[in-house]
Amino acid sequence: MLTLVLLVALLLTVVSVLAVAVLGYTVYRHPTLVAPLTVALAGAALLATLTGLAVTSAAAAQ
Repeated sequence: MLTLVLLVALLLTVVSVLAVAVLGYTVYRHPTLVAPLTVALAGAALLATLTGLAVTSAAAAQ
């Protein structure tokens, strides 16, 4: 069970980093949208919040 939890955490980390990189790259390629760092940090904050909610709800279910 612990291995599965670690694997899911690793997968979530990789997907989160990839999503932030995609946000930053997209805004970099289209600078009229917003500053790249702002969008990347906003995406990271959103992913961190969603991850925290998922972990909290998973811990409460057990």
